[in-house]
Amino acid sequence: MKRVLVTGGAGYVGAVLAPKLLNAGFSVRVLDLCIYGEHVLDTSQEHLELVKGDLRDAALVDRALRDCDAVIHLACISNDPSFELDLELGKSINFDCFRPLVEASKRAGVQRFVYASSSSVYGVKKEDKVTETLPREPLTDYSRFKALCEDVLLEYQSPEFTTVIVRPATVCGYSPRLRLDLTVNILTNHAVNNRKIRVFGGGQHRPNIHIEDITDLYVQLLQLPAGAIGGKTWNAGYENASVEEIAHTVRGVVGDENVEIAHEPTDDLRSYRICSEKIERDIGFRPSHTISDAVQDLLTAFEAGKIPDSMTDPRYFNIKTMQTLGLK
Repeated sequence: MKRVLVTGGAGYVGAVLAPKLLNAGFSVRVLDLCIYGEHVLDTSQEHLELVKGDLRDAALVDRALRDCDAVIHLACISNDPSFELDLELGKSINFDCFRPLVEASKRAGVQRFVYASSSSVYGVKKEDKVTETLPREPLTDYSRFKALCEDVLLEYQSPEFTTVIVRPATVCGYSPRLRLDLTVNILTNHAVNNRKIRVFGGGQHRPNIHIEDITDLYVQLLQLPAGAIGGKTWNAGYENASVEEIAHTVRGVVGDENVEIAHEPTDDLRSYRICSEKIERDIGFRPSHTISDAVQDLLTAFEAGKIPDSMTDPRYFNIKTMQTLGLK
C-alpha cells in the first residue's frame, strides 16, 4: 500500500486521519466537497493531494482513484438528523454512488477497500453484549443504507480486492474539522461555555470511541496482511456509557463543581451498546483513549482559542451547515 484515497478526508475523522497516514509513510489523496472548509488539511504537505468535488461525479471519482492502492471510504451524510433533512440527497450520497465507487476502485487496480459503516446498523438490542453475530435491525434510513452498503461491498471481496467493514461507535474528541453535534462533544461545549449541561433522560447508553483510536485503526487496516482482514466486519468502540455518566465525566474534567447538570424529560429512552471484543481477538486492536481524554482534549482546545463561537458557528454542526448551504 503506497497511495490511499480517503473519501470525506476533510471531515471530522478524515482531518485527523490524513496526517496519520502521511506519518505512516502513505501518499494521501483526499476527495471531499470541503463544505466545512479546506483549511482543516495542510495541503502544503508533500504527498497530500486534495481533490475538491462530489462523490457522485463518476468521472472525477475515476481521476481521484488513479494510481491508488487503497480506499478508506468515510464520505457520507452523517447521522440521522442530517440524513433526514433531504432523504433523496442522503440516499444519493450514502448509497446510490457506493456500488459505482467500489466498481471504479476495482477497475483502477485498488487492492484494499475499507468502509466506515456504523454501529447504528444493529438498532436497539436487549443484549448487553451487542456482537457482530447479532442481526442488523436498522431503525432509520441512514442506518439502513449503511447496512446495504456493507452487503454490496462483501459481494466484491476477493484475493485481489480486500474488503473490510468497520462499525464505529460514536466518535468523540478534538479535530481540526470539529463537530459539536456528538454526545461527548456537545456536553463538553455546554459545560465550558454555558456552565450548564442539559441531560435529556440520562439512563440511555451510548457507545463511544476516541477520534485518535478510530483513526489509528484505519491506519492499521492498511498495514495488516490481506489474509488477516479480508471480508471481515468489526465493531470498533470502547466505552458504553450512559448520558448521565458522560455528563458527570465532563463536569469532572472541566473541574468546576458549579457546572449544573440539568435533567429534562424525554420520550427517547433508546440505549445503544456494542461489544468490540472480536476485533481485539482478531487483530489485537484495543482502544486506549477514554471519554475523559476526549473531554480534556476539547478543553485544551477551548482554552487555546481554537474553537471560537462554538455555540453559534454553523461549521461545528452538520445539520446547520447543510441548511445554510442548501446542498443538493
